[in-house]
Amino acid sequence: MSSSPAAVAPSNRRIRWWPAVVIFVVAVGAIAGVRARGDAAFQARNLTTGGILLGATVGLLLWWTFFSRAPVRLRRGVTLGVLGLFGAGAAMFRVRGVSGDFVPIIAYRWAKAAPPSGAVVVPAAAVAPAPSRLAARPDFPQFLGPDRTAVLSGPRLEADWAAHPPQIMWRMKVGAGWSGFVVVGDRALTQEQDEGQELVTCYDVGTGRLLWSHRDAARYDNPIGGIGPRATPTVVGNQVFTLGSTGRLNALELATGKAQWTRDLVAETGAKIPDWGYAGSPLVLEGRVIVSAGGKAKQSLLAFRADTGERLWAAGDAEAGYGSPFAATLAGRRQILAYNHRRITAHDAADGTVLWEYPWGVGYPHVAVPVVVGANRVVFSAGYGVGSELLEVTRGEGERWVAERVWRSLKLKAKFANPVVRDGFVYGLDDGMFTCLDLKDGAPQWKEGRHGHGQGLLVGDLFLLMAEGGELILLRPTPAGPGELHRFRVFSAKTWNPIALAGDVLLVRNDQEAVALRVALAAPPAPAAR
Repeated sequence: MSSSPAAVAPSNRRIRWWPAVVIFVVAVGAIAGVRARGDAAFQARNLTTGGILLGATVGLLLWWTFFSRAPVRLRRGVTLGVLGLFGAGAAMFRVRGVSGDFVPIIAYRWAKAAPPSGAVVVPAAAVAPAPSRLAARPDFPQFLGPDRTAVLSGPRLEADWAAHPPQIMWRMKVGAGWSGFVVVGDRALTQEQDEGQELVTCYDVGTGRLLWSHRDAARYDNPIGGIGPRATPTVVGNQVFTLGSTGRLNALELATGKAQWTRDLVAETGAKIPDWGYAGSPLVLEGRVIVSAGGKAKQSLLAFRADTGERLWAAGDAEAGYGSPFAATLAGRRQILAYNHRRITAHDAADGTVLWEYPWGVGYPHVAVPVVVGANRVVFSAGYGVGSELLEVTRGEGERWVAERVWRSLKLKAKFANPVVRDGFVYGLDDGMFTCLDLKDGAPQWKEGRHGHGQGLLVGDLFLLMAEGGELILLRPTPAGPGELHRFRVFSAKTWNPIALAGDVLLVRNDQEAVALRVALAAPPAPAAR
């Protein structure tokens, strides 16, 4: 008995390859087009590239499973194998945050963050002890230094690291978070996470020994932003002011860590916790603690008495951003500048009255503080394709204030690191690449070196840059070029935290470790001959 031809499955059907070729060619072309968009934010290009790769992978899997015409057993075997690999990968690995350019950081699922500890794992004995300089060492009492500008007039650093390399004084595990250190006398303070508690920790500068810690029941966790507090403490006199990632504002005693007063910004203003957590470091000005809360009903920016925590004023109606409040005198008026959601707001420093506002950004976070460059001029910069603008602030009739753009540049997009100005030129990280603009018109001078989204300080004519990958880089930037001098490896993991320099001690950390480095100081100049 013979079977009809229709009853016999054909055995000579060839695999249909052309859909796979089309998917591959379209994906490659799309990725090439995305990567060629030079002025687009680097992180946006990475996100788009990732989306294209994901779409192409799904498309190829669907083609192979349903439309390739490969033998059934082969199709099932390959498809199940690919899905099994994805499942095994998901079971073994997790995404432990992303880089500043949104590249996923992969870690084993069973790897746990180390709890904070004051134990020094690289002993101070590894460094030849230097004479005590506590009396002469300048303080670094707040975010970005004494003036909150990332610019230090001293000390003079030794530029020859080949002959005088940095020396590690101590290294230790710390809790997660993106807070930086502050240094007052022999005390170094930062903020960390320990399981379900946020910590304010105080260490001995010379040894890394834990002196005290203050704990609050709070935890912020975001798959992209990571775990832990974002802000950096502020020290004034014998008081330490801290803002936790969930909006808890503390005043602590510097000597002991004992709580003096606490305010909950979310509870008392009706604000919502920003998507990436509260990140603005408290500003202390003339006995007032000023924080960006983003509260409802004219409670965007708040001021409290430093000694008692009593609320003094509240003003503005903008949602909170991620930058730290900044005090500046513009056009003769003392003002508090605040990055808010989609706008810059300037408040009168005395009573919080909103003086002027300026539309800003595209809805993504703003972090870098403003850079005042004249009696009535200020530079703002942000990442995510926003760029930089020089604004001129003037006062009209009565209380009418005007902020007008002088120039705009897409060649400096500061995401985390704060730009600095020296001798008429602006230096900073443009989407992770070190760059220089002419302050007069924003014209780019150069852009070199992919350092990622790290942090830096301008010390005299030298720039200390902690790259995102954990490498400390010493530069002497000029309008002619970045002037890279030396590199020193400190970490081998993502490093976003601001750095602190107090005399010859440089304190650096990330969300896993902290290190104290002794950096050589330059010999004082010889007295002029008479």
